[in-house]
Amino acid sequence: MTQRRVLIRISVAIVVAALASGSAGAQSPVPAPSRTIVHAARLLDVRSGHWLSDQNIYVENDKISRIEPGGTPAAPGWTLIDLGTASVLPGLIDCHVHLTIKPSSFGYELLGISEARQTLTGAANAQKTLLAGFTTVRNVGAWGFTDVSLRDAINDGDVPGPRMLVSGMPLSITGGHFDNNLLPWEAHARFASVADGVEGVRHMVREQIKYGADLIKFMASGGVLTKGDDPRASQYSQDEMKMIVGEAHRLGRKVAVHAHGNQAILWAVEAGVDSVEHASYADEAAIAAMKAHGTFLIPTMYGGDFLLENMQTLHLPEFLARKAREVLPEAKKSVSRAFQKGVKVAFGTDAGVYPHGLNAREFHSMTKAGLSSLAAIQAATVNAADLIGWSDKAGALEAGKWADIIALDGDPLEDVRRLESVKFVMKGGRVFKNEYAKAGGPAEPSAR
Repeated sequence: MTQRRVLIRISVAIVVAALASGSAGAQSPVPAPSRTIVHAARLLDVRSGHWLSDQNIYVENDKISRIEPGGTPAAPGWTLIDLGTASVLPGLIDCHVHLTIKPSSFGYELLGISEARQTLTGAANAQKTLLAGFTTVRNVGAWGFTDVSLRDAINDGDVPGPRMLVSGMPLSITGGHFDNNLLPWEAHARFASVADGVEGVRHMVREQIKYGADLIKFMASGGVLTKGDDPRASQYSQDEMKMIVGEAHRLGRKVAVHAHGNQAILWAVEAGVDSVEHASYADEAAIAAMKAHGTFLIPTMYGGDFLLENMQTLHLPEFLARKAREVLPEAKKSVSRAFQKGVKVAFGTDAGVYPHGLNAREFHSMTKAGLSSLAAIQAATVNAADLIGWSDKAGALEAGKWADIIALDGDPLEDVRRLESVKFVMKGGRVFKNEYAKAGGPAEPSAR
């Protein structure tokens, strides 16, 4: 080796060593973990329905490290949040929301709302939903990929909101639920997720995933709040449904299906969907198929209750109001039958059809239809976590799961409407709401 090459190698080595040394010296020290103890005088084990007394939830960073009984602790280096006599539960999960829309977003008014405006609407609604105690949601339908943008903004800490799993734009047949049927032929208007035929839906599933969808949703039947389609009629063929579900599952995505009509429900269940949303006209055969396949039912009962109770003030076009009056009473009957038959239920509300933040009113609608208070709470915790594939992360207060914690006054097992007034919300170890502290009561955080 020549002397020149030796000198070059020595020089390079010196420069590399200097850079490495400078880089190491410039690194910030690893921050100390955030450590919080949440003291719960009564904590609900949502699996068993038993109340546990004097529990201390140890939170390190965003997860629960352990839960131990034994009075109010004094642990050096930990911040104590004493929730006094409040009832403590895991953060709730809503598996059917539309954060980027609101009740006025239906009918012809929809045509004047830009996707940028819908994203900003979603940011406001995300905060309302989180403060209502819902630390995780599944957004199953948005125009454009506004829900993807909202999810990413929440994950980046730009706006407060629940954890989100998003579907992007639901797949629809031409002229079906989630096509643009409001304009005449010469406008040539259609929504971007319209797909027909086996190859067409295969491509659309891949496109939704390409642009950020966590799950796939498709419209197997007509809907209530759209023009010109029949909720009873199946829209996609069975072969198209099989392609949608098969392609989504192959690519690691779960599938939610909008299905009111009985034939649409049966075909979708046989195709292997993970959840059926609404199920308004489910007969005994469809209910039996859901139970046999272990398919989750998402009842969305409060959305229907809200529409029927507020038909006049919402100023719905008559073509939408007429369908709502026909379909929604039938939905109550079908969902109640499914509850009686023991179909698996996960909590979902259709938020956006009613004002966001009222999600917990679904619990009362579910109990009126036959579920116990505990079963309704389980639908929004362990069952919902199972459906979305997050049983190891959410749905119960257990070591290793996210520190998603809510608290409220009274016993929701005795009156499930207590969940409509959540006073404490922690998501991932960060407190977003603490009305107990504002009141100056025993829940005031203190350093120990």
